[in-house]
Amino acid sequence: MSGVLFIVSSPSGGGKTSLVRALLEAEPAVRLSVSYTTRPARPGEVDGRDYHFVTAPAFERMLEAGEFLESAVIYGNRYGTSQKWIEGERAQGHDVLLEIDWQGAQQVRRLMREMVSIFILPPSPEVLESRLRGRGQDSEEVVARRLAAAREEISHVSEYEYVIINDDFTRAAQDLRSIIRAERLKLARQLARNLNLISRYQ
Repeated sequence: MSGVLFIVSSPSGGGKTSLVRALLEAEPAVRLSVSYTTRPARPGEVDGRDYHFVTAPAFERMLEAGEFLESAVIYGNRYGTSQKWIEGERAQGHDVLLEIDWQGAQQVRRLMREMVSIFILPPSPEVLESRLRGRGQDSEEVVARRLAAAREEISHVSEYEYVIINDDFTRAAQDLRSIIRAERLKLARQLARNLNLISRYQ
């Protein structure tokens, strides 16, 4: 039985990264896909842990070789997910989680028959804007661009199977973990993983 492929999307400021971090601490069996990117590493980021940092020519070679399950351009930088890594982890029965935007999610849907998609929604437009401004490191122009991108991201919410409203972080983290656990407990997956046990009752 191959592992479950989970996709988590959210606009910038939605709290996706913090929620995924909490999930991985609670569910260490879930494998987080580490994307390739052409953007420079930020202070504190580690190559291979946060992203695989590569040059634009190296990314282009990987793209042309068909190595990415999905790829996207975000704020002028390129991001991509390794298809080989995803397939290898799932073949070993590991659940895999992708943190990608709506563009990437659409690409994966076209290529993968079985996946579970989750959208993290901020509780209100006002809270979203406050979170983006609260970073205190972006110019007015950058904030405006991020708000426009967030509205575009949220316009695709109907394409997802699950929606979590990140108003209370603890509850949102519990909701995300509940989705992961419920998907694992579906009949088809339980039959595949525990067939020997179930057959003993026949």
